[in-house]
Amino acid sequence: MKITGVTTSTMVVPNGPPVNTFYAANTYVIARIETDAGIEGLGYTMLVGGMGAGAVRAYLKENIAPLIVGADPLQIGGIWQSMYENDRGLRKKGIPVYAMSAIDIGLWDILGKAVDRPVWHLFGAHSERVPVYGSGGFLSYSVDGIVAEAEAFQALGCRHYKFKLGLENVMENVDRVRRVREALGDNMEILVDANQRWDVATNIRVGRALEDYNLYWYEEPVLADNIAQCAEVAAAITIPVATGENEYTRYGFRDLIDARAAQYLNPDIHRCGGFSEMMKISHLAAAYDVKIAPHLVPELSIHVLVSIPNAALVEVLAGSPDDLWEHPPTIVDGHMAAPDRPGHGMNFSADAVKRYTAD
Repeated sequence: MKITGVTTSTMVVPNGPPVNTFYAANTYVIARIETDAGIEGLGYTMLVGGMGAGAVRAYLKENIAPLIVGADPLQIGGIWQSMYENDRGLRKKGIPVYAMSAIDIGLWDILGKAVDRPVWHLFGAHSERVPVYGSGGFLSYSVDGIVAEAEAFQALGCRHYKFKLGLENVMENVDRVRRVREALGDNMEILVDANQRWDVATNIRVGRALEDYNLYWYEEPVLADNIAQCAEVAAAITIPVATGENEYTRYGFRDLIDARAAQYLNPDIHRCGGFSEMMKISHLAAAYDVKIAPHLVPELSIHVLVSIPNAALVEVLAGSPDDLWEHPPTIVDGHMAAPDRPGHGMNFSADAVKRYTAD
């Protein structure tokens, strides 16, 4: 089997309320990988808020597509390495890895379709489903809005919910956590996300003030580029730290683990290098008993999570569009199961393609 072409496109997908108060829309850069066997692989990467999407698509078209046409799509490891090594003048973080991830995702889709198996079967299944955590609670929400959203996830059987920290008045964030905990009681695990907003001293101050509220994790305390500072926060507070959504490849996650910067890692399959690299990251983390809870993209991340022993949670974002997929992922009893369809099992709905395709 040979790759005969790569067709790219862009979809701009609006977010629903109340998430659209923070990000109006997300942009999907899509790579359809064609083969001489008639099997097509769907690869895609999502840029939250849409920033950088044009650059990712340009890199994919100009630097990667010409490299892989003519290659055997089943030799996924070799293609991944060729993409990684092709341009030694550009470090593999950011835009290049978004593009590489899209191709890798499409190649695994081809392999699964070729052998009529879902991707998670190819990885070696460890379980069939993973607990879901509801995600939302943006800074624009009132406390009542946070509680209502958490209760909506609770009604689906979910026992974990995440909301944002970062209000200018630092102690107001602590008060929000106190009020949410009082409203939800002890039946719901609470996760908080600082989204890289504070310095070390502020994070330690806030983290210590929150220690009485039995939080599941404290996410992205400092700028993602500053691993040493994240490790400093992790060592200074008793709440487990989570980070990694803005990290790239196994090498970046090796550095997080070596620094003891987090107890939970949050690789994003669209940013870290696709299925291939997320599996490597997960196995590396397992050797240190570090848990994996991927950032967004539950429809793909679930294939990895059910294939590893150190899976923690899968993230489902409130306000995600309900018309994007032919077979949208579902929550049953607070869990998500991996699909049984060949490949990764996802296709954009015909209506979504018609409505959201930009070019």
